[in-house]
Amino acid sequence: QVQLVESGGGWVQAGGSLRLSCAASGSIFSIGFMGWYRQAPGKQRELVAGITSGGSTSVAESVKGRFTISRDNAKNTVYLEMDSLKPEDTAVYYCSAQVRLTHTNYWGQGTQVTVSS
Repeated sequence: QVQLVESGGGWVQAGGSLRLSCAASGSIFSIGFMGWYRQAPGKQRELVAGITSGGSTSVAESVKGRFTISRDNAKNTVYLEMDSLKPEDTAVYYCSAQVRLTHTNYWGQGTQVTVSS
């Protein structure tokens, strides 16, 4: 079992920045890929950025150049630095961790990000 706790969401004006954190606990040795997803009202959940246990990263085209994902394995925490935020970035952001062997995905409770124009 893996538990994930997100923090750092909130309200910001367009052009501003936020940093999301996701702390993992439990069977952390089993975690491989970790990612940040978001879901806006009426839309499907989408992958925003991901990072492997080795540190390889990927980000969605819609946030490329503005969002950065990083991982501190010593703290079992993954971060999402969000700069130049736009109103269309408004969504609930979820952290996810995937177990290497089983590919089971665990999810955090989500944190709201609201960007006003």
